[in-house]
Amino acid sequence: MLKRALLCLLALAFFSPAALPAAVGNGKASETVEIFSEASGKVETVPKIMKTDAEWKKILTPEQYQVMRSKGTDRAFSKQCAIPRSGKGIYQCAACGTDLFKYGNKFESGTGWPSFWNPVSEKNVVLKEDDAFGMHRVEVLCARCESHLGHIFDDGPPPTGKRFCINATALKLAEKL
Repeated sequence: MLKRALLCLLALAFFSPAALPAAVGNGKASETVEIFSEASGKVETVPKIMKTDAEWKKILTPEQYQVMRSKGTDRAFSKQCAIPRSGKGIYQCAACGTDLFKYGNKFESGTGWPSFWNPVSEKNVVLKEDDAFGMHRVEVLCARCESHLGHIFDDGPPPTGKRFCINATALKLAEKL
């Protein structure tokens, strides 16, 4: 009996709020993620961005929220990505600004969505199995804020043979001069 009471007290002390990491945003424990920054040319450790639905609704447009947080999709051929005047640029996550795709890795797939053959870094995206709507696909998420970006397919051009089929609503252009 005494042994059980001591174990309970030890467990309470170990799992008490004071023993947990500092909270970020909505009270979730803070986490970090390694992200490649195109500007610095280095991998940086940054805080993961965790927000409540209410917080996301305040900073995203209704369309961005539908696509990025509710895993919606742009209608085919309904949107186009901005084209950098300089011919160089980085497409970033519209929710958190993480570098995702280089303009130079964009290609015309004929599918109606912006397509890229490679991300800026594999560290900046997360690939997740997606069996929604009765089909098997691989979802592409932003590694920092976990926003839905689109899907990846194995019918892209060389050198990767991959097609990152991304919703234009999920991207913003950072012009690279």
